[in-house]
Amino acid sequence: MEMNEILYSTPCGMIKGTLARQSGAVAFKGIRYARAKRWQYPEVVTKWEGTYDATHYGPCALQQRAYMPETATGRVFYYHEFRENATFTYDEDCQYLNVFAPKDIKNAPVIVYIHGGALLGGSSDELCFDEPVWTRDGVVAVTINYRLGPLGFACFEELAAVDGHTGNYGLYDQLAALQWVHNNIASFGGNPDNITIMGQSAGAMSVQHIISSPLAKRLVHKAVLSSGGGRGRMFGKEYSMEHFYPFWKEVMRRAKADSLEDLRTMDAKNIFDAFGSLLGENFAKNREACNFVVDGAAMPFSIHEVADKRLYMDIPYMIGSNSEDMDPSSMNLDAQEWAQEQKTPSYAYLFSRQLPGDTAGAFHSADLWYWFGTLNRCWRPFTEYDKQLSEKMEKYLTNFAATGDPNGDDLPKWEVAKSSRSLLLLGDTRINMEKVEPSSLTKEAKVKGW
Repeated sequence: MEMNEILYSTPCGMIKGTLARQSGAVAFKGIRYARAKRWQYPEVVTKWEGTYDATHYGPCALQQRAYMPETATGRVFYYHEFRENATFTYDEDCQYLNVFAPKDIKNAPVIVYIHGGALLGGSSDELCFDEPVWTRDGVVAVTINYRLGPLGFACFEELAAVDGHTGNYGLYDQLAALQWVHNNIASFGGNPDNITIMGQSAGAMSVQHIISSPLAKRLVHKAVLSSGGGRGRMFGKEYSMEHFYPFWKEVMRRAKADSLEDLRTMDAKNIFDAFGSLLGENFAKNREACNFVVDGAAMPFSIHEVADKRLYMDIPYMIGSNSEDMDPSSMNLDAQEWAQEQKTPSYAYLFSRQLPGDTAGAFHSADLWYWFGTLNRCWRPFTEYDKQLSEKMEKYLTNFAATGDPNGDDLPKWEVAKSSRSLLLLGDTRINMEKVEPSSLTKEAKVKGW
């Protein structure tokens, strides 16, 4: 074994990781948490043979960018921001997670992070997510991959006839990852009874569905939703799985498949091409078919029904948005109302720091560098203030993961969300509680795409 390698024993067997870049931390990358064939529900991994090699990231979910260079799409902002000069491997077999933990710690709080990307793209090893600094505050970090696009969210009548439901395959991957973490995280020093789930954009939508699912009971104890979720004004009506059967039949036809079995065995590129052709014809309408659905199992009710009936988990929440989000007025209103509705203490924020280096402002996803403490992975000329802001945001987050209250010594007071619309403003020159009317944020988003 090399000097920087680490061996741990888990319920699944022995696992080999490495020392992390963060002093006093260890990293275990590319851990398989589940197995699933195309459009089958995942089976959680419980054992492996020999010593598992967790020294490199596992493959990302298969997605359109696996077949087309991002520089050819005409939408290069997010590529330049989060992925440029990084190497990614894509595979349909993508149920892998990563664990970053303080060395020699026990019973530590855990944050499980779910990446965004419109449920169409993204991965757990983009530059901003690479080794979160939360370990320096005694928190175990977990980042996950899950199935995306047509492989993660297609709905077929033939599959429902066999399994009793269809769709939400990416959501079931996320639930399987949480189950694996619950079963194994103590081996890495984490407390399985103190798990916070966190997500941004589609990851926040994922978090909202998880805390609304009966299958997630006892797996989640706190939640953080960033630029997504809430009352869901942006995302419109949530549909049943049956509603999308005709759409996915059309995907099958365009892929030149005579049967579901043909579709299951053909090259995945044909499926992505067929799906992509429909997106090209009407992105806003056809994008809805690649989404969470009411399936009678993981999701017995729509998010709107869950909110109206208060069926979501009674746990502490942190929720917020950015001032130049995709629809900043709606997203901020969603965040404020969601936080105010909770029975337990919950906290709302608005990130409005105008990032240095260009004129994109506090664009959708801009806050990720700050929450993860990975500013040094970014091309931007961050200032000393940016570093201080990031350190405070990271402290709020890790305090919340530990106790359900983000407040702590040397941090500006973050008050519980109330009907006064007062929230924590993470601004250009200071952090302070401020009354923000969502209507004041109505503006054109400066950055398009994802």
